[in-house]
Amino acid sequence: MKFHLSTPTGNVVTGLGPGWIRVGADEYRENVVLTAEAVATGWAAAGFDGLTEGDFAQLLAQKPEVVLFGAGTTIRFPQPRLTRPLIDAGVGFEVMDTAAACRTFNILAAEGRSVVAALLLE
Repeated sequence: MKFHLSTPTGNVVTGLGPGWIRVGADEYRENVVLTAEAVATGWAAAGFDGLTEGDFAQLLAQKPEVVLFGAGTTIRFPQPRLTRPLIDAGVGFEVMDTAAACRTFNILAAEGRSVVAALLLE
């Protein structure tokens, strides 16, 4: 097997710290939804405790294979009723801390997978 260095196209998380995330050269200081093509701000503005079914249902517009939920600095699982729209649509759903979600996003996006990262920065 031969490996080749490839330069990713599309969005790549290049930095993360308390209350911020950098995608490419752009820095964001609010929760984001990240795809290979776009960054959407304002997602889940009320934070983890304010998550709604609608927050997760809107992720379906991207037609993802998998949604990575970055729950902040620690792993927290949303109520199952909130993620029901994803489950009903047959979309994979993974919960991890935001740093792990960013790393996983970079890998899956580089592979050309249809991935959405819903990232809480709190």
